Amino acid sequence: MENQKIFAKNLSELRHRNGLSQRKAAADLKISQALLSHYENGAREPGLGFVCRVCDYYNVTADFLLGRSSNPDGMDRSADVTRALIGELRVLANKTEAALEELL
Repeated sequence: MENQKIFAKNLSELRHRNGLSQRKAAADLKISQALLSHYENGAREPGLGFVCRVCDYYNVTADFLLGRSSNPDGMDRSADVTRALIGELRVLANKTEAALEELL
């Protein structure tokens, strides 16, 4: 899906998920309702300032808003799992080393 379409879809979904009308979201984001509608249907492409305001408003990352991440908070869950596994491997390695030293 094209980047602008992804942004438009995510912008609209965030508003709906938060139970906001276009009028309310537009007022809070300091743009007209018509302009928000254009952004949500992909007819217009927003500037960086607006993207930043939307991220702050909905508490999501730009990567999520732009469709580059499926996690709104930007946390890479696979990285968390990898760090946990590495920690467990270190503990096992230390125990193995200690057990070998006792044998010698």
